[in-house]
Amino acid sequence: MMKRFILVIIMMISTLGVYSFTNNTLDAKKTSYASYYHDKFNGRKTASGEIFDNSKFTAANRTLPFGTNVKVTNLKNGKEVIVRINDRGPYHSSRSLDMSKAAFDEIGDISHGTIPVEYEIVD
Repeated sequence: MMKRFILVIIMMISTLGVYSFTNNTLDAKKTSYASYYHDKFNGRKTASGEIFDNSKFTAANRTLPFGTNVKVTNLKNGKEVIVRINDRGPYHSSRSLDMSKAAFDEIGDISHGTIPVEYEIVD
């Protein structure tokens, strides 16, 4: 009887520990590189079904849900922009975000293909 009680307590602690760990990782800031969409994608459908517009502040990410707002900070100059996830990608292992040209230009120089960024989910 005592062994079952101890087992139940251990399972409860493990469950709460995993729950708190996963919540913290979702809200954590992450660092990576961001790139921007080429103009040839303007007017094409995104993975969410929206029509892509390079003048809107949107981005692609491999795992974040569509509609998630993300604050992106350029690590070189500290400039920030908020983008909405509406597509999947990028499909390059060193990058986590493909941003619209307008969003990228807001925080970086489009003459450079990628910039180091920190990003986090915002409400």
